[in-house]
Order: sequence, then structure tokens, then C-alpha cells
Amino acid sequence: MNYVSYLQKQQGEINGTVVDDQGLPLPGVNILEKGTSNGVMTDFDGNYSISVSSPEAVLVFSSIGFETQEIPVEDKNQIDVSMQTSVSGLDEVVVVGYGTSTRRDVTGSVATVSEEEFNSGAITNPLQQISGKAAGVNINQQGSEPGSTPSVRIRGISSLIGGNDPLVVVDGIQGNMDLLNQIPPNEIKSIDILKDASATAVYGSRGAPGVIIVTTKNNKSGTSTFEYSSTVAVDYLSNELDVLSPDEWWEQAQQYGVPASANHGSNTDWYDILTQTGYTQNHTIAFGAGTDKFNYRASVSAILQEGVVINSNNDKYIARLTATQKALDDRLDITMNINTGILETTNSIQSIGNAAFTSNLITNSYFMRPTDPVFNTDGSYYTDPNVFEYLNPYAVAETTVDERENNNLFVSLDTDLDLFAGLSLGWFGSWRKTNNTVGFFLPVESTDANAINQDGFANISNSKQDEKLTNVSLSYKNTIGDHKIDALALYEWQQQTYQGNYAQARGFFNNETTYNALQAGNLSDVRSGDISSYKNDRSLVSFLGRLNYTLLDKYLVTLSYRRDGSSVFGENNKWGNFPAASVAWRIDEEEFMQDGIFDQLKLRGGYGITGNQQGLFPQQSLSLVSPGGITYFGGEEIRNFQISQNSNEDLKWERKKQTNVGVDFSLFDSRLSGSIDAFTATTDDLLFNYTVPQPPFPYNTIAANVGSIRNRGLEFALSYDIISNEDIQLSLGGNLSLLDNEVLNLSGSINGVDLNTNYIPWGTNSFLIEGEAIGTYSILQHEGINNVGAEVVRDVNGDGTIDQGTRSPDRVMEGSALPTYNFAINPTFRYRNFDFSMLWRGSGGNKIYNGLRQNLSYMESLGNSNVLESAVDLGLFTSQYGSDLWLEDGDFVRLENLTAGYNIDLDTFKYINSIRVSLTGNNLLLITDYSGVDPELNFSGASGFGGDFGIYPRTTSVALGLQVKFN
Repeated sequence: MNYVSYLQKQQGEINGTVVDDQGLPLPGVNILEKGTSNGVMTDFDGNYSISVSSPEAVLVFSSIGFETQEIPVEDKNQIDVSMQTSVSGLDEVVVVGYGTSTRRDVTGSVATVSEEEFNSGAITNPLQQISGKAAGVNINQQGSEPGSTPSVRIRGISSLIGGNDPLVVVDGIQGNMDLLNQIPPNEIKSIDILKDASATAVYGSRGAPGVIIVTTKNNKSGTSTFEYSSTVAVDYLSNELDVLSPDEWWEQAQQYGVPASANHGSNTDWYDILTQTGYTQNHTIAFGAGTDKFNYRASVSAILQEGVVINSNNDKYIARLTATQKALDDRLDITMNINTGILETTNSIQSIGNAAFTSNLITNSYFMRPTDPVFNTDGSYYTDPNVFEYLNPYAVAETTVDERENNNLFVSLDTDLDLFAGLSLGWFGSWRKTNNTVGFFLPVESTDANAINQDGFANISNSKQDEKLTNVSLSYKNTIGDHKIDALALYEWQQQTYQGNYAQARGFFNNETTYNALQAGNLSDVRSGDISSYKNDRSLVSFLGRLNYTLLDKYLVTLSYRRDGSSVFGENNKWGNFPAASVAWRIDEEEFMQDGIFDQLKLRGGYGITGNQQGLFPQQSLSLVSPGGITYFGGEEIRNFQISQNSNEDLKWERKKQTNVGVDFSLFDSRLSGSIDAFTATTDDLLFNYTVPQPPFPYNTIAANVGSIRNRGLEFALSYDIISNEDIQLSLGGNLSLLDNEVLNLSGSINGVDLNTNYIPWGTNSFLIEGEAIGTYSILQHEGINNVGAEVVRDVNGDGTIDQGTRSPDRVMEGSALPTYNFAINPTFRYRNFDFSMLWRGSGGNKIYNGLRQNLSYMESLGNSNVLESAVDLGLFTSQYGSDLWLEDGDFVRLENLTAGYNIDLDTFKYINSIRVSLTGNNLLLITDYSGVDPELNFSGASGFGGDFGIYPRTTSVALGLQVKFN
């Protein structure tokens, strides 16, 4: 049959229906005439119709989660297709930055967590959904304060002030970690984590700490959706320290000679009156519809938290809309995203107390004498004038106002125009605005000494951030015989503007207006620093080129080169160059592997350079002056100014060079799959505020590039479907990360001045020391307690004196504050419509300096405060040292998540399609030898690193979940 007669007989049209392996219609399946841009999608009922160019045409049927099929047209005018569920996780779509790929085509180290794998329960931040789900991604929740954000470190700490927070990208919109707090967790489809430099280098100066890419949900063409999801959780206190009861305290107090006047005869459980049962609610309504030309999805979410500490809560409301339109005969795709949110927070005071020890309210409650009353007989809050800077924490909780309101809006528009033959032109623009107001009022009634001395004080601060981003790209995708090419050229421009003001007043005659009427304070008592404002900005210009090349569908090469120019650096170093290259070999495609045990086997290797500028502020390379007080000359006031920052025209990019080798594999019909990665990452030209001599420098510190840090590690991820059939599925997944960190060098020179900074305090009794890990403890060694109850430490050099200086020869190195391993184990089970899952997570190899136990263990404090029960057996009256007596192992294993759920299928019901109910427990069990409240602390570096001086309590929660999908 010739082509003319074929067209006359068939009219060039192929019709058919596409169903899944259960025989149900599949909407949104892509049908493409192979080798052309001619394609259509199935409608709501799985039907399609396509005109082909010749009888020799081949139709390619593809859909996420299903095996791609290629079917020759030959002389058929109807082709019905049954799509088979994809059996390989290596075929899933992965977002890799400025585009997508399939898992089997990825050459870098990328972890993907899909919606089906997310942790359930009282989720308030997207990071909680992926905790423990990706090797090399360490997510820590320090306490459970409402509105708090977990910290995340990808492959360890690789910078000092340059910043260790990964870049966050939400549907193309780039931002910092705050951006995650503005996304409704229920509206996230998947999260991809770019870990090695060959993957992150496409983001250049923003990709050094890793990249978290969030893809939100959209509506499928030809479908209409209406969904409601809800989680209601009860939060309980999971652990508290054991301090002395009133009788126990008075018994010990008498033994140590505390006068009877210190015993006020009350029986007060300070911890109990400051805490309560907490509640968390998460509600989302989402709806959408669409055709093959236009679709949209909209949602409204409310996340409401009432904390376990009284008067602490956080309410978050988020609305979002995403819409996609096709135009110009389906050659143009336009996608718009709008997201707006309001956060209202009442904070629990985190830093308050006497001069000797400041911490949060709960920590202060441990120090309170249990025989002190809460109120005086006249109803006012109790204070003890015989105790220096006595603080009543309940008075602080009830009278202090500490409020925050955050309003945020971000929008984006993404266009992609198919020019011809695989060549497309793209434009993306986004605008993000954030406004913060923080108000604080501390009245005299709070009993805080600072408030009493000032007759109460209040302050208010306003800050706003404006971020604009736009890029223009040209991409080319084509397959020519055995060669597959995917090329991208991109120009990008970003600008961030920061503006804010601050005002403070003191001397209030009443508490009615709190921080809302500063003029009600004593305006004659205005001090330096009471009023301030600022405005600055930063710009980043980037050029990117990337090439993905595949030969014979088994040899893959990715090359990228990004050039960034930033306004924050010195005049001599505005620009940085960030190249990367990676290769992969699909060994399973080789003929010699066809009869092997592997279904999929891919070897990967890559090297790349990324930059870092996070920790720098605008104008940090310039010489700055600031007010330096007032002098009087000739009877007149003269305002002085002084140098407050040294200039550094050579301030430049911090550069991270990373090598990664990995293997992806699957066996036994893909029932067993996993990956192994080994990496080495060295950060050179470390950004840090170094101490410099005066003269020649006018100021004593300077932001400069000196030194280097190295991280080496191994990552293992494994998943095994032990049982897998239509009724029962039992799977076991897990990951393990091993990390070795070392400070290679901290010495160098600036403007010809040599700096020897190889021993720098960094945290609590921890240091940056050449040849050692970040946060290595250099500490005095406890030897015992003498006959008068004083601590004795070891005289290491035997000179008869104990040197407590930072470089003391009596200090010894005893481990690091940085964990050396992290792991997670995730068993899941499904029987028909019932499912069950667990997540065990842990880390270790680190030490914690338990400063809270230290301060609650001195018996000399009994006259003014309480002590731990363990302090009685310890018998330590006093100490002038911070020794390794308080250094403890930080290893722990936690049952982080346990979920049981049931899916009710209601296909025959008129209005409801399905219902899912679930019961989730979070933080149900903690196994550790650490004596503090929780060993999961600040692993981020710098101030407070490795030290425990009290945290907002970590809670255990039990959550009931409901998801309803309507017809």
C-alpha cells in the first residue's frame, strides 16, 4: 500500500484508549510520533487521537510511573495500549536544576524523596517530611518550639562564615531556608537533593552547601480534583531533668549550711506550671481542573501550633495557585505560580536569667528553689531580694510580650517556546517579598533585673526583603542515531534588597500599650543604639552552559560551566568561575551483562567547583565607620565616628572542590536496589572574620579568605522488597553516612601581614585546630574532687599550675562536636488497604559539652537555686574549671516516626472517591546514654556548637490524619 492510498483509507489518524495494568483509563499519557515533535495526550477517559506522517511511524507512549512503550503504526488505525507500572526507580523523573532528567540518565549524586515516601504526622515544615530519607542529608530538630525550623547539613560543614545552609529552589524560585517555611507541606509532590559538585555547580556561587529542589503539586490534564487533608496532633513532653523535690532540697541545703531564711515553705513544681499539653493542626483544601490546553491547582492551608511552654504558639496561613496554559498550537507552555502566607508567632523567651547563666524559661525553671512561692501574699509575683538578679520564670512567661508577624509573597512566571526540531527558548522570572515585624515588651512585673533597672523596656523592629530573579535560556534536545544531546545556555540576573528599622524605649508608667506606643516611655532617656535603620542590596549576574551527551544509551557525559559576578566581593574579585564534569556508564546495557544478576548497574564519577557567598553582607569588603560616642569641646557636643570595618579589595569567592564516585544498582527484578557514593570535598579560600593586628589595620578584625577544610565520606542507600504481590508488600529501606572532617589550614597572609590563626575557639570548649575536625574539644581533664568538695583537674605538663588559656598545655583533645555517622532504617508493610511504616534514625561519633548539667551540679548553689538529683551523689561543691567531667557521648537512636493507615476506596460513591485515615506517633522512643534532655543539638557550627545549655523541650506527638478525595 502506497502512502497516498494509506492516507485516503486512514485519513492519517490513529485512535485508541490507554489503560493501566488494572484496566483503568489513564489520563495525561504522552503519545509522541518518534523522531518528531508531533504529540498528544490522553483525555480524562484515556482516549486519544493523533495524525501521523507515514505508515512507518512509531508511537511512543510514556507516563511517569509507567514503562515507556514504542508501537509501530504499520497499517493499523486503532492502537489500544495497556501501560505497565515501572519496576525501576532508576526510571523516575529527577529535577536536576534548570531542567529534569530520569534517574537512569543522572550522572551526579542526587537523592529524590517522593510524596509516597514522606514522613507523616504533625508536619509543620517540609524538612520534617524527608528526615532520615536521604543518605548524607543530616536534618536536626533542636527542640519543638512552635514555628522553629529544623537545620539541615548536606555532607557536613564545609564553611566557617560562608554559610552551610543549602540553596532552596521551589518551582524554580531560589531562596534561603526561610523559603521552605513558606510552602504548605501537603502541597509538595517531591523533593530532590543535589549533593555533589557535578550536580550543584549549575547553581555556581549558591550551590556549595548543596541544593534542595521542591516540586509542588499541579493538576493533570483532563482531570478535576477536590481534596481535603487534615492532621490533628497532641504534643506531650518527652523528657525532663530530675531536680530535687522540696524535701530533698531542704535536706541537702541544711547539710551545706544554707540558712532557714532561704526556705520559704512552698511546694512549687516550676517545670509543671510553665508547661502544658501542646496541640498541632494542619488543614489543607486543594482543588483544580484542566484540559489538554489549560490546567490549574489552588490550595489554602492552615498550620496551627500551641506549644508545650505556656504562651508560645505559631499560626501559619498559606494560599497558593499554579496554572499552566498551552498556546501557539501547543508550542508555547506558560506556567504561573503565586504563593502568599501569613505567620503569627508568640515566642517563649529563649535568653533570660541572671548574669551567671542565661537560657530559656524551661531551663530557668530547673534552677528555681522548689520551696519558693510563685506569688506574694498580695498577688504580685514573688522575688527574693536576698538573691542577686532573682528571676521568677512564671512571671516572665505571663507578662512578657514577644511577638512576630511575617507576611510573604512570591510569584513566578515560566515560559517555554518550542522553536523547531528540539530547540526551545525559555524565560523565567520570579519576585519574592517578605515583611517582618517583631515586637518585644519586658515590664517591671517580669522580675527581670534588666527590666527593673530600666522601669520596663520595649522595642519594635521592622524588616523587609525584596528578591527579584530572571533568566533567559536556550535549550536543544535531540536524538541522532546513537547520539542523544541535551544542551542548555542560560543568562541569569538576581537582585536582593534589604531594608529595616529599629526603635527602643524604656521607663513605662503602665503596661497597656506594650511595644505599640514607644512614646509612652521616658523619651528623655534615649541612649545610643535605641534608634537605627538600614538599607542595602546585592546583585548576582550569571552565565551558564551545560551539555548532556549520551552514546549508545549507555555512555553518559555531563559538562557545565557557570560564571558568576557578585557585588559583595572586593573590587579585584567580583567574578568567579565554576566548572563541573561527570560521566556515567550503564554497565547493564553491555552485552556481557545481559545474563548477569543485575537489572540495572550504573557507575558514576564527577568533579566540580562551586562557590559560596552566603555569610557575607553587602559592603563587607569596604571600609566603614560608625558612631563612636559624644565628646564635649568648647561647651558643645561633638559626635565622634570610628572605623568599624576594614576594607579588603581582594575579598573573593570561597571555592569548594568536590570529587564523587558512585554506583547505582538493582537486582532480582528490581526488588533490591540501592546506591553507594564516595566523596572528597575541599573548601579553599575560607571566608572568615580573622583577627588582625592594630596597626597596620585600623580595626581588629577583617573578612578575608584564609585556610581550607576537607570533608570525606561514604554514603550507602538500600531498599529491598522482601514480599511484593497484589495483596502484601513488605519492604525494608535504609541509609548510612560516614563523614570525616578535617581543618587543613587556617594560616595565611593579608596585605603582607602574616596570620597564624590555626587555633580558634569555635563553640563551647571546642576549637578550630589544624589537622583536627571542626569543633574539636581541647579541654581540661577531670581527676577528682578533693576533701573540701572542689574539683581537681590534671596538670598535664606538670608545672604545678593549671593554665586555663585557650592554648593551655594542660588541655587535651577529646573528640569533636561533629557527628561522624548518621543512619536511618525504614521498614514498611502493606496488606491490601492497610499500611504500616516505621522510621528509626540515629547519629553518633560526637561529644556534647553538657553545660546545663554543669551549672545544676554545684552544691554551693543550694542557697540560691536547685540542683540535679545526680549532684547529690557527685558531691561537687565548687569548681573553677570547665573540664571533661561534663563531656558526654552524643550517640542516639530515635524512633522518629510510626504510622498506621487505612485507605477506603469509594469509587462507586457519588461524591467521594477515597478516604485515608492514619495514626502517627513521632519521637516515641529515644535510646541514648546522654544525661541531658535530648542529644540532638546544634550541629551547625560557631556559637553554641557542641554545647547544651538548655533547649525548648522536645516533644512526643500522636497525630490523627484524614485525607478525602472528592469526585
